[in-house]
Amino acid sequence: MHMPDGVAGAMVGGLMSSNREKPDLHAMLRDVPHQPGVYIMRDRLHRVIYVGKARDLRKRLSNYFLPSRLRKVDIKTRALIESVWEFDLQIVKNEPEALLLEGRLIKEFRPRYNISFKDDKRFLLVRVHMGDPFPRFSLTRLKKDDGSRYFGPYVHPAALRTTINWLNKRFGLRVCRPLRPDESDYKHCSNDIIKNCSAPCIGRVSAEEYKARMAQACDFLEGRSKDMIAGLEEEMQKAAARFDFEKAAELRDMVADMRQTIKPVRSFERGAVARAVSTRDPMADVRELQEELRLESAPLVMECFDIANLGTAHCVASMVRFKDGVPDNANYRRYRIKIVSGQNDFAAMAEVIRRRYSRILLEAREKLGGDEADFSQEGVLEAVRRMTNDGESSDAEQSAIGNRHSAFVRLPDLIIVDGGKGQLSSAMVELQRLGLHELPIIGLAKENEEIYRPGDSEPIILSHDLGALKLLQRIRDEAHRWANGYHQLLLRRRVAESILDDCPGVSKTRKENLLKKFGSVTRLRKATVEEIAAVPGIGKALAAEVAGYLKDH
Repeated sequence: MHMPDGVAGAMVGGLMSSNREKPDLHAMLRDVPHQPGVYIMRDRLHRVIYVGKARDLRKRLSNYFLPSRLRKVDIKTRALIESVWEFDLQIVKNEPEALLLEGRLIKEFRPRYNISFKDDKRFLLVRVHMGDPFPRFSLTRLKKDDGSRYFGPYVHPAALRTTINWLNKRFGLRVCRPLRPDESDYKHCSNDIIKNCSAPCIGRVSAEEYKARMAQACDFLEGRSKDMIAGLEEEMQKAAARFDFEKAAELRDMVADMRQTIKPVRSFERGAVARAVSTRDPMADVRELQEELRLESAPLVMECFDIANLGTAHCVASMVRFKDGVPDNANYRRYRIKIVSGQNDFAAMAEVIRRRYSRILLEAREKLGGDEADFSQEGVLEAVRRMTNDGESSDAEQSAIGNRHSAFVRLPDLIIVDGGKGQLSSAMVELQRLGLHELPIIGLAKENEEIYRPGDSEPIILSHDLGALKLLQRIRDEAHRWANGYHQLLLRRRVAESILDDCPGVSKTRKENLLKKFGSVTRLRKATVEEIAAVPGIGKALAAEVAGYLKDH
């Protein structure tokens, strides 16, 4: 279970029994607190099948396991209840935090019994770019690295919209869409007439005064101007005193919406996760894994590979390295698949295995000084391991050497590929071509946590209460996280390019031509107007507009 940073959490879980006897869930309920939080239900194979939130965890979970409820619920809920083998809990401060955490966990685990949040819908953010001539509030669901200020996320969209509308009226902020509104835009606008806008487009207020108004509105969203709420409450009391109950009720609802909007709520970002080792003795897990897999030596160094696809645009791979049962972060690697086109996990796995271990062999050959005799007298695996053992030195000695050979990477004691027989076979073919066919390797299929070994037609299935399997799950999940992190990086780069989508006059074709010419928005910012105008479909006037837009944003 991934536990977010900074959250006072409690975890309740029943380890899966090696037999088919279902754990006593009613006994586990005795330790569940009467506090808000999120519960994660798992089946007998330790798969997450449902994620839910509750204002009172004890009451909510108790309702699931009442015998009377099982007779009244629909078929889907009955199947869920009968499939629950264990559950984890994560306690949070309040219900909005539980809603945010629930959404993030559903996106991460994709449970089969959840419907909400599977469309990757994000919570609302408030965006304002203070570099614009006349900034305005806008709502978005995606945070970009564009120099704007973002507030949120907000879990109550109706309350947020009410608050933003009030702020716009209170401070006279514009709501029109043009980047630089002028007199022609003013002719089609009625907000100034009904006293909802300070009309900076016609100079009724200066740009400095307008930005000062926007700064005050931003302070309110950050919770630093609570005097405004106090003023509205006073106005509400006065309306009630003169028996204007309709106005008082309107002000009451507005105050409630504003309090809900500025109430501080922690956001749970993907990747902001603490991954604690589930055992107090990682080396015990290593020794247990050696015994279960019948390895000749303990897998002190393990490397795990995972393939991830971002649509058809990007295919990436990750390699994480564990040493003595714990992550060796300094030796993590990530790969952009170059040769394989489309979504072909088998070919992608073959490519990353080939690139990883051919490089290690090349470094070993360089360490021999180009003498290939050693490789001909003994196997490649034995030669490389011998050189690694001969070259081992203390940290102080390596620091004193300071050359490229001091960073020589040893071959792992065990290779793990995320996947079943197909991924394992593709990896084995590449290892055989490199002469590393004796290197221990397994495939770990996520569906049922099946372990595939070369030459064995039937997989090994370990009990979920074994530390050996938990160690494999940790390194597999870490490889998956590392691959997803690379995806996020590539996605942010693509999002950075989307700034051109909002640039006036830049169509999709012109955007593609600009990026094809300059390679990135960063290089486009450095280009002169003449260089931009030279791009097909971009004239001098539009080039000046693009340069000005990128300068302002």
